[in-house]
Order: sequence, then structure tokens, then C-alpha cells
Amino acid sequence: MTTLIRWAGDDPDREGLIETPARVVRAYEEWFAGYGEDPDEMLRRTFEEVGGYDEMVLLRDIRFVSHCEHHMAPIVGRAHIGYLPRNRVVGISKLARIVEVYARRLQIQERITAEIANTLDRALQPHGVAVVVEAAHGCMTSRGVHQSKATMVTSRMLGAFRDRPETRQEFLSAIDLRGAAGSGNLFS
Repeated sequence: MTTLIRWAGDDPDREGLIETPARVVRAYEEWFAGYGEDPDEMLRRTFEEVGGYDEMVLLRDIRFVSHCEHHMAPIVGRAHIGYLPRNRVVGISKLARIVEVYARRLQIQERITAEIANTLDRALQPHGVAVVVEAAHGCMTSRGVHQSKATMVTSRMLGAFRDRPETRQEFLSAIDLRGAAGSGNLFS
């Protein structure tokens, strides 16, 4: 970090920068804590007493911050997760935690989307899983092409969400993707 501070043209011994290398290490420990967590372990506890519930379970607007593996720039966005339970469900906080585990690793958006869906499919063995991730990428908003309002949308549909257009449409309608992106206020 000291080398980078010097490279940027500043003095690493300046009062405001003396503690910066240590602060950066602590920030990186938090930002990349996902490498030390096992998402499959998080989903080990499931519930079978669902009272016959067999409709879609959906958690929308799971906000996350990740970092792109190409520039280590922030990726800020939200994930939407749906699944059709077979005979097991998981506590909803676990859905948000799965997003966080994968977000706290160096990422590309396509991979985080697939990892979330594949993990839920493996753990719950549901009739289907749907994941949509929408995010703004710092590597594109603050450098390069400087597209500050551009957002990327990725999806992974498994099982019934892939095979049944009406199930896919129900999920997409429920997350109101067009409404969120169209408002220009992705991060509220």
C-alpha cells in the first residue's frame, strides 16, 4: 500500500496516510471474507414442516457489494432469489447470507449469479431455482467508458423456471425488474 500511495504521487508518511495501509488491510479482510465461509454449510439446516406449501418462495432486493476480479473495483447491486420447494425450505436470512458469501469474493457478475443458483439447487433440491442479479460496475462507471447509469442484469434459471415459461414469467413479474431498473434508482 505504501508503494501505491507513493505511485499515486502522495507521501505515505503524511499524517492522514500513516495508518492507511493498516486500514486497507482491515477493509480487505471484510470485503473478501467470503473465501473463509462455506455456503453449503450455511444451508445444511432446512425445514421439512412446510404445511404442504408448494408455491414460489421469493426474496427480492438483496443488496450487496462485491469487487470485480479484473480491476478490484466495486460491484454494487441487488439479487432476487426464488425457488419452488419440493419438500424443504430454508430460513430466508440464509438466502441473503448466500448472496453475501459469494459477493465477498473477487467476482464477475455471471459467476456470482450461477454460484447462488447452483448452491441453492444442490442444497434444497427444489423443483426449480431462479436468480436475477442487477448491478452497477465501478470498473465501468468510474473509469473506462464512464457509464454511470448503466446496470448489468444476469439470470440463472434452473428446473421449472427454465422449463416452464409461465413459472419464469411469474418470477420475473414478482421481482418487477423493469420497474426497478427503469426508475434509475437501483440502490435505494
